[in-house]
Amino acid sequence: MIKRVKTLKNTIASASAFKTPKTSLSKKGFISWATSGIAEKISYRGYKSKSLAGWREIGGVKYYMRSRWESNYGKYLQWLKTQKLIKDWAHEPDTFWFDKIKRGVRSYLPDYKILNNDGTHHYVEVKGWMDPKSATKIKRFAKYYPEEVLIVVNEKWFAKNNGKMRILIKDWEK
Repeated sequence: MIKRVKTLKNTIASASAFKTPKTSLSKKGFISWATSGIAEKISYRGYKSKSLAGWREIGGVKYYMRSRWESNYGKYLQWLKTQKLIKDWAHEPDTFWFDKIKRGVRSYLPDYKILNNDGTHHYVEVKGWMDPKSATKIKRFAKYYPEEVLIVVNEKWFAKNNGKMRILIKDWEK
């Protein structure tokens, strides 16, 4: 499922649709998950994360991806580009700063910027698990940059499209 985040109200609704670690992981467990880069050993409600960070080559360019889903979505964007369904895409090209914020989350770096064929653009955030810090970033992005469009791609999108993408896209990761 793809959630379009345009307003603060929609952002709150989108962010609340994701699971947060408050009830399942101790603070220590969450911190180790968030800082490890590889989340194989942390269990959340019986689900072991398989997000593997590392370098991937997509379209002849090497990118550092923080998860398999992020990597797969990049491969999907490259496929859309080769099909001429989008003009281009970029991985983490723009950082958005929240200048009025003095504490906490002060910037946001969306995963992808997509340039559409009609000259417009939008951003995509790939999120399997919406932790409180990520939800805050998305809320602040919607508040401070209301003219920008952010689409949050979550586990429902991957569950729906994984089978099709494995057939269409070379090197799709399981």
